[in-house]
Amino acid sequence: MNANPNSSYHYQVMRRALDLLDSADGPISLDDLAARMQMSAAHFQRIFSQWVGVSPKRYQQYLQLGQAKRMLTDHMTTLQVSHSLGLSGSGRLHDLFVRWEAMSPGEFARRGEGLTVFWGWFDSPFGPALVMGTDKGICGLALAAETGRQVAMQDMRARWPKASFVEDPATLEPLVDAAFTRNGETRLHMIGAPFQIKVWEALLQIPSGQVTTYSEIAGAIGNPNAVRAVGTAVGRNPVSWLIPCHRALRKSGALGGYHWGLPVKRAILAWESARAEA
Repeated sequence: MNANPNSSYHYQVMRRALDLLDSADGPISLDDLAARMQMSAAHFQRIFSQWVGVSPKRYQQYLQLGQAKRMLTDHMTTLQVSHSLGLSGSGRLHDLFVRWEAMSPGEFARRGEGLTVFWGWFDSPFGPALVMGTDKGICGLALAAETGRQVAMQDMRARWPKASFVEDPATLEPLVDAAFTRNGETRLHMIGAPFQIKVWEALLQIPSGQVTTYSEIAGAIGNPNAVRAVGTAVGRNPVSWLIPCHRALRKSGALGGYHWGLPVKRAILAWESARAEA
């Protein structure tokens, strides 16, 4: 998403606007929001819609306090326990948009030894994104709007401490473009423990604009009593947004936790909900 020369400037504007909308006590008019961004209303609405996918007014409708409960009531995905969740080979999921390949348990135990991981920073609709990948696909995607870049980098590198890390955004750019624009197939290299991979694969069954619960995921992977362990595995998902851990909620409708910050989780759910119903 770096091809547009105005991308960095527009990202900063949208970041400020989303922060303002997320922290507001009530609705903000288009004219007021545009004035705070030092833009005309028409120009701001056009840029906002390009980045977020819907108008500022519609976006705000999906940031209301009852959003998560409403989604749980109206857009709950029931994951089928009978669905076969394999741990080897490759599978094509997520509306034919994502193809994944899981690292074997033995490879995971080596903690990345002998693995070359390319990395680079990219703009995303949800702030600066650190993307990491191998020759098999994207293996990491961190959203650093809340944590900051240094924390995100340390977090991701610690997951595969014996890997070799090479800054090479050009190698990753085709994968990132496919991931963010959904123009083509996105390849993922899922590097985790077998239980984690089961949980992440279950997350890939949840369509955009819908949600499920941690207990539903536990049932879907054949471990209905492992709700706490499922929550931990969801939180350790290394490929945020593409493996949609943000679509897992508590039974009560509470958002639960989110590794990259609850404001980011709320923004992603609002963005997906608004686009799904636009």
